[in-house]
Amino acid sequence: MSGRRHAWPQPRPLLSVRDLVVRFHLPEGPLTAVDGVSFTINPGRITALVGESGSGKSVLTQAVMGLLPSIARIEGGAAVFTDPLDGQATDLATLAPTGRTMRRIRGGRIGMIFQEPMSALSPLHTLGDQITEAVRLHLNEDAAAAREIAADMLHKVGFPNPKAALDRYPFELSGGLRQRGVIAMALAARPALVIADEPTTALDVTLQAQILKLLRDLQDELGMGVLLITHDLGVVSSLADDMVVLYRGKVMEAGPAAELIRKPEHPYLKALLGAVPRIGMDRTERLVPLREIALDPRLAADVVGRQGTGPKAAADTPLLAVEGLTKRFTSRGTGLFARGGGSSVTAVDHVSFTVGRGESVGLVGESGCGKTTTSRMLLGAIRADEGRILFQGDHDAAPTDLAALDDGGWIPFRKRLQYVFQDPFHSLNPRMTVFDIIAEPLEIHGVGTAKERAERVKALMKMVGLDIRHLRRYPHSFSGGQRQRIGIARSLALGPELLILDEPVSALDVSVQAQVLNLLKDLQDALGLGYLFISHNLAVVDYMCDRILVMCAGRIVESAPRERLFEDARHPYTKALIAAVPEADPDRPLDFAALMDGRASDPAAWPEPWRLAPGMPSVMDEVTPGHFVRVATSAEAAA
Repeated sequence: MSGRRHAWPQPRPLLSVRDLVVRFHLPEGPLTAVDGVSFTINPGRITALVGESGSGKSVLTQAVMGLLPSIARIEGGAAVFTDPLDGQATDLATLAPTGRTMRRIRGGRIGMIFQEPMSALSPLHTLGDQITEAVRLHLNEDAAAAREIAADMLHKVGFPNPKAALDRYPFELSGGLRQRGVIAMALAARPALVIADEPTTALDVTLQAQILKLLRDLQDELGMGVLLITHDLGVVSSLADDMVVLYRGKVMEAGPAAELIRKPEHPYLKALLGAVPRIGMDRTERLVPLREIALDPRLAADVVGRQGTGPKAAADTPLLAVEGLTKRFTSRGTGLFARGGGSSVTAVDHVSFTVGRGESVGLVGESGCGKTTTSRMLLGAIRADEGRILFQGDHDAAPTDLAALDDGGWIPFRKRLQYVFQDPFHSLNPRMTVFDIIAEPLEIHGVGTAKERAERVKALMKMVGLDIRHLRRYPHSFSGGQRQRIGIARSLALGPELLILDEPVSALDVSVQAQVLNLLKDLQDALGLGYLFISHNLAVVDYMCDRILVMCAGRIVESAPRERLFEDARHPYTKALIAAVPEADPDRPLDFAALMDGRASDPAAWPEPWRLAPGMPSVMDEVTPGHFVRVATSAEAAA
């Protein structure tokens, strides 16, 4: 182990990993995924295992849990688990993965919280069945007692009606409740050690904060040790006691988390910290990724056929003006042959905003608030029930109402508004080569000859920092960051004026995230693009955007220039979002009290004058120039 060494305070650690080596035996030769790793986890402490994808974090935990794939083997070292119940020490590295001892420890004395709750839970069994299975297997309880223990654990993890939740299936639960269910299942057998593998990556920032608080509270109450696997240094700063930094299967630095974050010594940890966007960063400050993508502005302008227009256009001539956009969805009703008659849900409720030429506008809010529905209406993928979408490009004499266009009328505007998707893997056709993926929009719109299209595809690849020799590869051959750059190249192929970016970096590691964010900034400067940047991460939006719109329950509740929003947030929902952003600063931990006990996204729970009952009218009040906050109308507020 290189870097700082720390004398751990506990003489009897729960888990002591010593010089562990794990190799994959591939057709092309052996690959060492874990290379001489050593660290310890002590009772009552949370140890964070930090590193990028491919650093060996998940392989290490699979080795500890006896879950390695058949092509991988432990070829050195030890992983000694000491059970505090009887003091017995067991080297997990020597156990047969399907043997009785490993099956007793795995799930019983060592619990596992998986990253993706929908994949971790069986869709064919109720939540109660899945939790009681662990209780009956490891605690030898009968069915009635196991059900009581399961209900008690669901209560501990914050289910509003634990006994009723036992009979619900995973698809009936929200993402936050599914993750709480996974936590309850991992803790039901009262393990001494819990391994949490990216337990909050798939969650909104407020749900993430609630889950982090839950983990800390349960850890304090049950006295268990926790191994937290993450690439988010803000989460580490708010939750972890100790930290181990991995890079290419080796430990770079280890010690108390707060000490390492305040004074990192190893260049790799310094680089990770430099890649994290922070609220309040200077506008001239730039993220420092591990591997920078150098953009040639002249090449970008030549390839895309656009260039920056200097100062942003005046606010009275926006590129995009959305006025009173509304969308309602109606359920089918009940019964096998039901048609209509169900309840109506207003997903987007009279939303209005503008995006200027060369301006980046952030749209933030939790899942289900209406962000993606709004973006799909802007592109004509969903028809708006009410409102106008006025688009006036660089050379248009007058704005065009996109909401009034039929399918044929949309065709010329497809080239001018483009979309960058959240998931860089599922948004690319796995059966198409990268060349075909980027060339497809050019072919659809009949741009150039085959030779000209081929040259443009090569230039687009160079522009986003990818090797043109890889054009005949398929998406699975690329990393997450490379796949996202392919998606960006595809979106720019037709020379658009406006890009809608839907959570474009939420699935990426922190260093790759910094790489893509810097590229997007450079492209905007070089090409004069307008951005609508959709995210739930306020730190990312603060780094990228000029103005920020905060959305909740289908309505914009606050709108302000980015610096004003963070310095003087007025709406309780905005304050809760800001409080929920974990920062990589031990002196600024998460303020769990500001989260309103999970009620921040309930308009009826907001204090006056922001409280909004269903159907209650409201207005956007301009509290300072350019800063608007939604309040109930005076007559309703008085009532």
